Amino acid sequence: MPSVWIDPELLEAREALAGGLSSLNFDDMPASRAALAAVLPPISPGESVDVQDRMVPGPSGNPEVKLRIYRPSDSPAAAVLPCLYWIHGGGMVMGTLDGENANLGNIVQEVGCVAVSVEYRLAPEHPHPAPVEDCYAGLVWTAKHAGELGINASRLAIGGASAGGGLAAATALLARDRGAPPLVFQYLVYPMLDDRNLTPSSHEITAVGIWDRATNLNGWKALLGDQAGGDAVSPYAAPARAANLAGLPPAYIDVGTADLFRDEDIDYAQRLMQAGVPTELHIYPGAYHGFELAVRSRVARTARTLRLAALKRALGG
Repeated sequence: MPSVWIDPELLEAREALAGGLSSLNFDDMPASRAALAAVLPPISPGESVDVQDRMVPGPSGNPEVKLRIYRPSDSPAAAVLPCLYWIHGGGMVMGTLDGENANLGNIVQEVGCVAVSVEYRLAPEHPHPAPVEDCYAGLVWTAKHAGELGINASRLAIGGASAGGGLAAATALLARDRGAPPLVFQYLVYPMLDDRNLTPSSHEITAVGIWDRATNLNGWKALLGDQAGGDAVSPYAAPARAANLAGLPPAYIDVGTADLFRDEDIDYAQRLMQAGVPTELHIYPGAYHGFELAVRSRVARTARTLRLAALKRALGG
């Protein structure tokens, strides 16, 4: 098997990211989450963003779901803005609202929108369908309370990165199949879509150090248990399983060539196009999972520009 080429500008950040994940222990996720929280500094959304947290009704089995709402401070109180409903990443087993503050603070200022971020239950303590049902419940509440939040309900997009991208795609499937709420866009950053792990890249990416094959297998097992990789997995858990992608909102997908999710993301983008869904796909040579954290690299700057441009186009109409 050929070695995985990584953009030299990304090598230093790769070492830091790999070090941060080295303590990940799927046999004790609470301890792993605590260890990661201890080494991650507090993140601020910035002084130009107003932030509020809300507890909203959850799905069956979970009375409340926490949402965090971001709005540009300089937008008039009466302004009605488009909205990005955002789902954090973390391999289905980790991640928090706090970790998204900087990203969403930047997005609402650059795009001129509201962002709503959801704190969903995590596996393995809460396997499928808990995470996606939490995400859907928060989306439904956001759409129903759009007027209260100063949101244009006709300009509602959904997005996420990694596991959050997979959950965003799954939630979009739920919204289509349940008939509400209507979405105008899917913003899927290297999404985690396929529990089967059969693609060439899922076998190729074994030693990059950032969400490699073994880690991915464990993440899916945490979410699906013994069903992972089997025939009975729902597309609302693994969207790559969906037989019909027609009727979904337009999509943006990006992924790097050194990312485990490369081939499943390319395949999903192709299937969206074949189903008549307008889809924008970007593939970054030498980029691994989470590459944009190498903020000074040319590839990270390019990705940031193209992502924000796609959101502006989708939400600006």
